[in-house]
Amino acid sequence: MNRRIQIMILCLAWVAVLFPGDALPDEVKLSSYDDQRPQSLLVSNAQICEGVNDQVPVNPTVALSAAKGKAFCFSEIDGITSSTVIFHNWLRRDVHTVRVKLAVNPPRWSTFSSISLQDADRGPWRVEITDMDGTMLKTLRFSVVD
Repeated sequence: MNRRIQIMILCLAWVAVLFPGDALPDEVKLSSYDDQRPQSLLVSNAQICEGVNDQVPVNPTVALSAAKGKAFCFSEIDGITSSTVIFHNWLRRDVHTVRVKLAVNPPRWSTFSSISLQDADRGPWRVEITDMDGTMLKTLRFSVVD
């Protein structure tokens, strides 16, 4: 199976486990965001890290070992006026690998996404954090090393 498809399936399964449609109240279901556009989102904290524990990034870094097996992107968003979404766009060597849609709620929200890493993933990466209109909120750069 193609590596990109494996990552996408893993991310979608993760989102489905964390945000099952029937378990969320109406105001945070992803389908309820279409007509709600926040005026100005602010990324108050964003980090690439080895994990997230109780909404706190674990071992923030700019160089991750492929042996760790995962990379996490943690984001804390301020200025949220209504429930909306942000996206974590993971790019390896300027090639888009996966786009993760994440719900955020007023007034401040923290969230994260992750990808699996293998030895073949060594090299430069970046995560572009965007709002639902595609406006760039923050770019994080990191490398996957031995």
